[in-house]
Amino acid sequence: MTEYAFGLNTFGDLAFQDDGTPLNGAETLRQVVKEAKVADMLKIDMFALGEHHRSEFAISSPEIVLGAIAQATSRIRLGTAVTVLSSDDPVRVYERFATLHALANGREEIMLGRGSFTESFPLFGYDLADYDALFVEKNKLWDKLRHGAKVTNKGDFTTALDNVQVYPMLPKGESIPTTLAVGGSPDSILRAVTYNYPVVIAIIGGDPKRFRPYVDLYNKATTEFKRPRLPLGMHAHGIVLEDAARATEVGWKYIKAEMDRIGIDRGWAPMTRERFEFEIDQGAYYVGTPADVAAKIARNMQALDMQRFDLVYGTGGQLVSDRMATIDNYGTKVIPRVREILAGAEPQDVAPRAHAVTDAGTPATGAAATDDQAPAGDAND
Repeated sequence: MTEYAFGLNTFGDLAFQDDGTPLNGAETLRQVVKEAKVADMLKIDMFALGEHHRSEFAISSPEIVLGAIAQATSRIRLGTAVTVLSSDDPVRVYERFATLHALANGREEIMLGRGSFTESFPLFGYDLADYDALFVEKNKLWDKLRHGAKVTNKGDFTTALDNVQVYPMLPKGESIPTTLAVGGSPDSILRAVTYNYPVVIAIIGGDPKRFRPYVDLYNKATTEFKRPRLPLGMHAHGIVLEDAARATEVGWKYIKAEMDRIGIDRGWAPMTRERFEFEIDQGAYYVGTPADVAAKIARNMQALDMQRFDLVYGTGGQLVSDRMATIDNYGTKVIPRVREILAGAEPQDVAPRAHAVTDAGTPATGAAATDDQAPAGDAND
């Protein structure tokens, strides 16, 4: 029997009180901890935090926030989405996650990515010209470190190590669970197979089924390289409210604002209403009632043969009440319904509306912070 996992992701978007008063960074961080506690009580499988170094996001050190969440929760898995390994020191990353391993009693997961946003590279003294080489070398070192054994290393961007033990040590036989975030590169899929990493494909625009070739490549590579087929997943933005019209308007206000903000840096045209409606109907946004969102998640998980789905909530900030409503609806209504559909209890009952055409200049694919696309893209691995 196939096992499925359902998570929540947030980048720590600065939120708003219900009267429209903006929360500052500190208030947003405390709000995220509250939201994680609710997710834990609702038995959602995973709660993951993004890493950003920008004014609109509160989380630049996700492991610290996850450490606080670990003390406030008991069962939910805690991870990143993603850790920008290219602009970090793998040894320090290991130390932080080994510490989290203890605080969370083994509930942690690191999701590695090269970074959709590139502000961390100049911030920490790295040259974007080395974008690909940095990740390749640091990923090799991470793969040695994550098992907690002594490490030997020599590279151009990393510290030379000669049979060094890094602390804190992990309990014998344990390692840091590692997933690779992928935005749309065949090389990233092959890298995941090589290192035995589960894959999460970050999809922020366009028809998710266009990523089926990457799933097929993964399946082919695991067979040819004689590697186990590990769970495949996706993450995407969503808002789940009882009133479909309100969910759409919340999304139009906040998701559009965030995408347009990002687009200024990347040369995207402002999002049109037509494009936004397309993303809800046939594309990458999971916006609507619990029934609508559940049907769409199940439909795309089946089409892509996915075993994991993470909903990116709170995009653009949003009102605290709407953020909490999305979390509650996702945990109490969406996830149970998706599980029913995937178990074959009854067929998918909501078909996508087909009326919109994508408009030029708006991204059709991408990711929150993957490993595979160039710095100008919107990607992780």
